[in-house]
Amino acid sequence: MPASRYTVSDVMTHTAIAIGRDAPYKEIVALMDQWKVSALPVLEGEGRVIGVVSEADLLAKEEFRTDEPRPDEFAAASKAGAVRAGELMSSPAVTVHPHATLAEAARIMATRRVKRLPVVNGVGMLEGVVSRSDLLKVFLRTDAEIEEDIRRSVLGEPAATVGLAVTVADGVATVRGSLADRSMVPLVARAVRAVEGVVDVRMDLVAP
Repeated sequence: MPASRYTVSDVMTHTAIAIGRDAPYKEIVALMDQWKVSALPVLEGEGRVIGVVSEADLLAKEEFRTDEPRPDEFAAASKAGAVRAGELMSSPAVTVHPHATLAEAARIMATRRVKRLPVVNGVGMLEGVVSRSDLLKVFLRTDAEIEEDIRRSVLGEPAATVGLAVTVADGVATVRGSLADRSMVPLVARAVRAVEGVVDVRMDLVAP
């Protein structure tokens, strides 16, 4: 069964706002507010990503303004006195490649607990930024688009899926009909679920 065709390059923001190592604290805050972003890539040279400054990095200045840090907070507290991006940034940056699947990008965001990822090419040069909201864009596809995609990419192999039809309502795909090889049922369901924009899959099958 076919895999998802959508990659990070399909949904990312290609024009990314970035800063240099010497960008001052207040300029970083102003840029985040102006562009409504939660993190900014830090670039060096002609565009190589060397780190990321996030809201969490900036908040250390407020968090430890009056309170003394505990021993397990020393690393975070060290940023309270930082005034430049090079001192504030988390490095190395958590990044993703443009050809990565949306599932891979979502997994990186979840495991590393970040909301945005710089998208870099093979030599670490910035190509764009992908955010959580970008990954959700596939759920804006219409039911008709999803339905046609399933027919073409999943049910388009008559030898394997003859006798099956699909309808999609509110992102929920319902597969109806008969399937001679019952061992194919979980495979078909998994392939339908992998189509971008599918919210859930229901298999309404009868004996052939």
